[in-house]
Amino acid sequence: MKCLVTGAAGFIGSSLVDRLLKSGHEVIGVDNFSTGISEFLVDARKSPNFQFYELDLLSQRNLLEKIIVGVEAVFHFAANADIRGGLADSRKDLEQNTLVTFNVLECMRKCGIKRIIFASTAAVLGEPDIFPTPENCIIPKQTSLYGASKMACECLISAYCEGYEFEGYVFRFVSLLGPRYPHGHVFDFVKKLLSDPNRLEILGDGQQRKSYLHIDDCISAVLLISEEKRTALLSRSRFEVYHLGFPDYCHVYESANWICSELDLKPKFEFQGGDRGWIGDNPFVFLDVGKAIDVGWKPKYKIEQSVRETARWLIDNSWIFNKR
Repeated sequence: MKCLVTGAAGFIGSSLVDRLLKSGHEVIGVDNFSTGISEFLVDARKSPNFQFYELDLLSQRNLLEKIIVGVEAVFHFAANADIRGGLADSRKDLEQNTLVTFNVLECMRKCGIKRIIFASTAAVLGEPDIFPTPENCIIPKQTSLYGASKMACECLISAYCEGYEFEGYVFRFVSLLGPRYPHGHVFDFVKKLLSDPNRLEILGDGQQRKSYLHIDDCISAVLLISEEKRTALLSRSRFEVYHLGFPDYCHVYESANWICSELDLKPKFEFQGGDRGWIGDNPFVFLDVGKAIDVGWKPKYKIEQSVRETARWLIDNSWIFNKR
């Protein structure tokens, strides 16, 4: 298969690129390096089946149309993923998420490409009342510009599937962990502890509950559903949404203890109070992943394993702190 991966230099995108290449596919990667990291593509660039283009999907749509000729599937993983910083620049999520997704869809339509796999987020669910939260949950009010922009993307993809007979897959991820992890609470905690091993500031009260997923388990689910099973072809609308997360959760203070254990430290925890770290930080994220499991997917990594492995990778690759 010849495929396009947007956001190819990102945490998730680069991991997907490596897996696709390992499976023998021809991969075209695009990224503007706004958040992507070139070091993540070192292995991919060694492959004769990989082509990379540095381009801005917002302003260079004409170039994208030339690049994707002959592509069979588009893995659209490019996005601005800074939930916390969204309110500081209110146009960014609209432009980098919603408008960029529209540009990708339009290029696909013009070039006759029908299959799109989209990286969405649990943030589109706002703060639901049902746990674990299923795909058919009524969407409550949005709590972040990031989540709102991603929900708009989902709606656009659904409409293109209905109107232009696209084959669409939307995957709503919880926070992902593992090698190449570039931001989030594990990143912040390790960085703080390397700077000051005697104290650890924790936003909120530490009681926030999160259902983290390992990057390898995430990629396995995406490829099983959208490449091997292609379940959207069995639905009338040719559009399917899947929740991806671990079928359990941990408290933030627990993950802090696991990280400190990996660093062999016993710092004083300094909780900042409140039930969340910032506006848009959902204090409880726990998705119902039964739909993905019914297709045949099963996560291999438990949450504690994922947190500990991520902490070890960050310690061994401390160069990444200078990149962010």
